[in-house]
Amino acid sequence: MESESTADPARHYDRGGWLVQFTGHVLVVCPRCGGCALVLPRPGLPELKHSYELLFRPRRLACRGCGAVADWKPEMRDAGLVATNPGGTEDPFFRRPLWLQTRCADQILWAYNEEHVAELSAYVGATLREHGASPTRAMIPRLPRWMKRSANRSDVLAGLETLRGLARRSAPADRSDAAHERGDRPQHYGALYFRGGPYESSR
Repeated sequence: MESESTADPARHYDRGGWLVQFTGHVLVVCPRCGGCALVLPRPGLPELKHSYELLFRPRRLACRGCGAVADWKPEMRDAGLVATNPGGTEDPFFRRPLWLQTRCADQILWAYNEEHVAELSAYVGATLREHGASPTRAMIPRLPRWMKRSANRSDVLAGLETLRGLARRSAPADRSDAAHERGDRPQHYGALYFRGGPYESSR
């Protein structure tokens, strides 16, 4: 991933990485048993050239607990692939509730996977936060204000530790009471993917 923290745990330097970089694998609530299922790119696909291609990669949902399997592929429009839009408490492909959710500072704290939790922890725990050039869809500048407030730092860090613990559990009984449908998925922003790359649709 492009965002990284330095060796100093109190310092964080944001290189402008996108949230999509954490969608390589996503922990979700299984639609069959309610345990933890994993959403991954379908096997046998060509190697990624750019992280934004994760927005279009066909996906497979698989649950080791009950054996549930489902496949997802992007919508086609005018011979192009419509990008999914990451964000919110549902995964951007199957629209299942994220497994990593917890109540925190009167809000819902969520993450896609352990690497996402680690990056959020590095940022929230830093007392010195530095920013490079931030593209429009960079993750850190788009974090909600409540996560960035110094007054909430200890609560958010504790919540991230809760998510880290949830990532090591998978039984239906381990499911957080916050992990359910919330209808807060972001709107599609109209990016299409052709052989020449993505562009913003005029529609």
